[in-house]
Amino acid sequence: MNLTRFAKSRHSTKSFDPARKIPAAVIDELKELIRFSPSSVNSQPWHFVVAESDAARARVAKSMQPGYAYNEPKVLKASHVLVLCVRKDMDEAHLNAVLAQEEADGRFASAEAKTGQANTRNFYVNLHRERNDLPSWMEKQAYLALGSVLIGASTLEIDACPMEGFDAAALDAELGLADQGLTSLVVISLGYRSADDFNAKLPKSRLTAQAVFTDLA
Repeated sequence: MNLTRFAKSRHSTKSFDPARKIPAAVIDELKELIRFSPSSVNSQPWHFVVAESDAARARVAKSMQPGYAYNEPKVLKASHVLVLCVRKDMDEAHLNAVLAQEEADGRFASAEAKTGQANTRNFYVNLHRERNDLPSWMEKQAYLALGSVLIGASTLEIDACPMEGFDAAALDAELGLADQGLTSLVVISLGYRSADDFNAKLPKSRLTAQAVFTDLA
């Protein structure tokens, strides 16, 4: 598989065809891909809310009124919408859940290995807590998952549009995220582009390789 081809062919879709729906098996594959996204010390500080029905997508779209109304059709006409959420805190309950899952998955050859993993992860969590940048650090991990969503969707021939243009407080309230220790970070519409998606017709533009790479001698 040539991943570069998919990176070059994908774009942020501005208009979706509401008549075309993503097959359930394809959504399941994308969800599994997202679940295996990398994160620092396997911290996995994310959660995804999936909105498929018209009613569910309308609930997400509420957060785009009034200031981000231009994004509302991208949600209402999409096949599916993912709300990428991030934890508000890397609390002990989450850390224990990750460690328990690692143990269940056979990651530890000994009790010492389990303790070592726990200590390493706790070190970095506490480091960022001391630096007062723990929320920012967790958001960085969540954006790794966003990258997995976008390139993964392209490989599955799904169009996508990531959006930060929404009222996060309103969406958090609508979905009850605060009660789960979460906050919404990015809304990602998924589906198939319509014929009037102007962005599909435009050439991609990136800085040159000379501008973004330095080869050290």
